Amino acid sequence: MARYTGPITKKSRRLKTDLVGGDKNFEMRPFPPGQHGRGRVQEKEYLTQLQEKQKARFTYGVMEKQFVRYYKEAARRPGKTGENLLVILETRLDSVVYRAGLARTRRAARQMVTHGHFEVNGKRVDVPSYRVEQYDIITVRQQSREKFPVQLARETFGDRQPPAWMHVVPGTLQILIHSLPTREQIDIALTEQLIVELYSKN
Repeated sequence: MARYTGPITKKSRRLKTDLVGGDKNFEMRPFPPGQHGRGRVQEKEYLTQLQEKQKARFTYGVMEKQFVRYYKEAARRPGKTGENLLVILETRLDSVVYRAGLARTRRAARQMVTHGHFEVNGKRVDVPSYRVEQYDIITVRQQSREKFPVQLARETFGDRQPPAWMHVVPGTLQILIHSLPTREQIDIALTEQLIVELYSKN
């Protein structure tokens, strides 16, 4: 399963946005890395579009090949391609676990899913890119309830409010998917239209 394993703070500084959430190193140096990082960079249209795409990719932890597949799927769906793309990314199981407040970062959520701590509708799922649907029920596996990542999730639950399109039962950390998210419910600083413009050139 391909994923980016390099320094994420360096990517945050290059793209001028906190890709982790609460990255103290980025907050101390919110400018591009390198000796010329503080210099003024001419913002060209292509560069702006590319940076927006990279922001989306690294925020959700998706490799380029998979991201292109998501874009093509979003383009085939009715409605706005950019919004469809964000819905696809938000409904990945690792993203759902993160949004539900069961992990502090998306990387941690991805690791929890990969280690098989969750079931979807009663079936064990260990694929972070698994796509949830409306009325799905995500539960912590019985065998995982006393393990450290789940115990930590219980202790930190409530630090971040889950979005309105899902409900989390505090006692069991069960996640109920009421509906698929709308653009207004996706709290992420992205201009998805720039991504659409970038790919539409090819």
